[in-house]
Amino acid sequence: MHANTDRIQQHIEHIAAFTATPGQGTTRMSYSPQGKQAREYIKAQMQAAGLTVREDAIGNIFGKLAGKDASLPCVMIGSHFDSVPNGGAFDGPAGVVMGLEIATLFHEHKLTPHYPLEIVALVEEEGASFGRGLLASCAIAGKVTLDELNTLCDSQGVSAATRMTEAGFNPEAVNSVIRTPQSIKAFIELHIEQGPVLEQSGTDIGLVDTIVGITQLVVTVTGKAGHAGTTPMDSRQDALVATSKMIAQIGDFARQAGEATVATVGKLQVFPNGANVIPNKVVFTVDIRSKSGDKLNQVIEQTKQCIQQNSVEGIICHIEQPLYVQPTPLNAAIHQKLQKHSDQLGLSSQTMVSGAGHDAMIFAGICDVGLVFVPSRDGLSHHPDEWTDYEQIQKGVDVIFHTVKEITEATQHD
Repeated sequence: MHANTDRIQQHIEHIAAFTATPGQGTTRMSYSPQGKQAREYIKAQMQAAGLTVREDAIGNIFGKLAGKDASLPCVMIGSHFDSVPNGGAFDGPAGVVMGLEIATLFHEHKLTPHYPLEIVALVEEEGASFGRGLLASCAIAGKVTLDELNTLCDSQGVSAATRMTEAGFNPEAVNSVIRTPQSIKAFIELHIEQGPVLEQSGTDIGLVDTIVGITQLVVTVTGKAGHAGTTPMDSRQDALVATSKMIAQIGDFARQAGEATVATVGKLQVFPNGANVIPNKVVFTVDIRSKSGDKLNQVIEQTKQCIQQNSVEGIICHIEQPLYVQPTPLNAAIHQKLQKHSDQLGLSSQTMVSGAGHDAMIFAGICDVGLVFVPSRDGLSHHPDEWTDYEQIQKGVDVIFHTVKEITEATQHD
């Protein structure tokens, strides 16, 4: 029983076609027309694999294969199908396609799970629409409120709740998406590595044992607008100049911390954004990650202190922290099962730390979790040239398929 490489390729290429930027990578926001196109395709493929399909109140898609004992918790597999702007075809969809392919293998080989099998395609993992990464999995874990959905806005100033409603979902019922630990036995995700380690070492499979801690800060710096030609330099309250002093220091905090700690200022909005106007407001984001919880908290505190120290001479700073997740160890028993099946399939593997955040880190607060990496060409991701060979995805799918077959206690029937 092996995954079908041609089918994997067809799924990924179909989903990749649903983009707002043809020829310039994948741009697929969660509640966009392209998101809807991908949604309809995924649901149709789930139905073709014999799954019972439903969508929850915020738009996550679930395909369920009933188990012999309906009272038992499900084994869930999948990933997300949203993208960053001008991203690649594999980040997220590779894991969704893994779920579709495994469901198809269960269907083709007439496998009946004892524990129910559930395939999931998650929305809004990237946070590209509303500045809130891991939104869907956090909602499933009970960490998102309606107030937050009404507060989070996209670049047009439209709230997440409004976008969900426009797409036909019901953000007011966000609490209905919560899954309890009693409802999920395990969650396993496949993802491209998004780094160079596996390719450089010639290794087939990465088995993640820890996901780095991650936080996101949104900083608003407010000063005073003025004419660029008539306002003396010593009389200015320039929000952009103050911001530049903060940004210049943030990277140093991460370098000094060590232990694979990183910090990134990735988004900068300047208002009123006129060539001859002194900026009166700047909004920027800070993404901080570390495999050490202590180092993560250290850099967060240093960054906040740096920002507040620059709140002088008419400059006011406000800091929000929409995301904070401690470094997450994944389940050792699932890791061992993935390792065993990798070995039995004759594949090379290595244990890894994930420097990127994934939905798996949120599910780890609900159930036992496993995360499998497959190689990324040149370590490239969040880029139109992102690429993973379909044969390498197939290897990852095979490892997860045999692990899921074991965990669900599946048996063949006539």
